[in-house]
Amino acid sequence: MENTFWTALGTSMLAALVTSLGIYTIRRFADWGQRNTTYFMCFAAGVLISASFLHIIPKSFVMNPHAPVWLLVGFLGLHLFNRFLTAFVCEKDPDRRDYVIGIVPMLGIGFHSFIDGFIYSIAFTVSILTGYLATMGMVLHEFPEGIITYLLLVRGGFSEGKAVRLAFLAAAASTPLGMLVSYPLISQIDRSTLGALLSLSGGALVYVGATHLLPRAEQEHKEFSLVALAGGVLVAVIIVTSKA
Repeated sequence: MENTFWTALGTSMLAALVTSLGIYTIRRFADWGQRNTTYFMCFAAGVLISASFLHIIPKSFVMNPHAPVWLLVGFLGLHLFNRFLTAFVCEKDPDRRDYVIGIVPMLGIGFHSFIDGFIYSIAFTVSILTGYLATMGMVLHEFPEGIITYLLLVRGGFSEGKAVRLAFLAAAASTPLGMLVSYPLISQIDRSTLGALLSLSGGALVYVGATHLLPRAEQEHKEFSLVALAGGVLVAVIIVTSKA
């Protein structure tokens, strides 16, 4: 059991490291990143939406008969939070008008990364092989997750330093935190509860991809945006296939 804990912690730390590498890379090559933000948004939308529809949502439906309700709660919950920020924070403070561009996706990705930590705990408790298969699939999407979280925070008006810290906390540190929080509770987290959490996560990710990333990318009419979107869909298919 002790070896299982350290293995799960190590792989969740690896996921955080890969996400952090994405944040560092885009910060290091900031000018290039800003010029290609639209492509990153399309790519991330392809990954988030496709992975949700092809894997997260179907899996949650199998695990919990009430998963569709939780899916709706995840989607509408972020929508309502978005409306709250727009109405009570951004409108009253012109300097923060664009903050919602970064905050809402950050929360959606952060919640999903936190639930990823739960999956590491559960997968390695089932078996080491199951854990490694889950790791292989999940780590694939960590690098672009770090990039897009950082870019959207910068685009939303946060300073580069603050964007790095927030992106790290939301997209990177939340995964090992989720693993540490969930591991002592493994015996109490049943299949139905995990299904509800996965469905919440799926609803949040679909909201981020469909209402924040794609519309903003479409406004800029970049020449190869469809190619970037297709690349994101392809990565999602690879993730799903590796988990199958």
